[in-house]
Amino acid sequence: MSTRATTTTPAVLYPLQPDHPELVAPFAALVQRSGARRLWLCQSFKAEPHQVLAHLSGAGYDVPVGTSVSVMPLRHPYEAALQARSLALLTGQPVVAGYGIGTPDFVAALTGEPYKSPRTAVRDYLTSVRDLLDGKAVDHAGPYHHLDARLLPLDHAPVEVGAGVLRAGMARTAGEVADVAITWMTPPAYVRDVLVPALEDGARAAGRPARPRVATAVHVAVARPGRDLRRAALAGAGEHLKGPHYADMLRRAGVPLGDDPAASADALLGHSVVVTGTPGEIAERLAAYRAAGVDEIMLNPAGVMLTEGVQAAVDDMEEIITACG
Repeated sequence: MSTRATTTTPAVLYPLQPDHPELVAPFAALVQRSGARRLWLCQSFKAEPHQVLAHLSGAGYDVPVGTSVSVMPLRHPYEAALQARSLALLTGQPVVAGYGIGTPDFVAALTGEPYKSPRTAVRDYLTSVRDLLDGKAVDHAGPYHHLDARLLPLDHAPVEVGAGVLRAGMARTAGEVADVAITWMTPPAYVRDVLVPALEDGARAAGRPARPRVATAVHVAVARPGRDLRRAALAGAGEHLKGPHYADMLRRAGVPLGDDPAASADALLGHSVVVTGTPGEIAERLAAYRAAGVDEIMLNPAGVMLTEGVQAAVDDMEEIITACG
């Protein structure tokens, strides 16, 4: 079980699939010079995230890192634990190794069929990875993986194991086994009223002393002269709105989505799914996430990055980090 920190300093998320590690270097440099909490990468089918982060470490960017999230069917839990531990060894910094189930079609494409029970798949996977990282011998024969092995003993920086979470059911499972619950685009009230209670229920059912930490990716865009915030909101979040699980979560959270892009953009802005304003105003609105139970905020500048480029995104995040103090 991880220890929840109270720092107001956010983390930084590189929100795209990089063609080369050098594309992520400005984000790593920002984390290094600003003292941001961590550099997060999402799943990439271009340059693989663990290798990107290892490359950046070799280039001198030794910063805390996280994956948000790696898709489970891509690797066996033993390989997952080995990769996460290797990152901790190479960087000498804390690692959050986050895992998620992926789409049913993708799971079927790699394993032959979708997970009949995604929650069981996550529970078993994270349990094996956590036990391996803790130096335990794992003997598991379940419906989704077989494992009878242990990692060779080796000292390394701490590794937390995370689970991608959007709805209450998976939050309960994460509460049972994860160190970190990783969420995207979850409004503060939804985190407070739905996810945190479910995480606490899961932790209590498993006899754990506390719930997992919550790390939430939040779309941000500084209001600047000439910047179209609606356009930035849709550019950054629009693809996720096409995913039925994200659309369902947002509707459950009271965010009215429809066929009108402008109305959807207004809904995202109005419910703090995309947080905008001056850097100081953004810092104040991010405080609502912390008050709702979020322990680590990932600044996601996808909208600005896609519409104005990397430097504009880095400038936004640097000003927000400074405002967060």
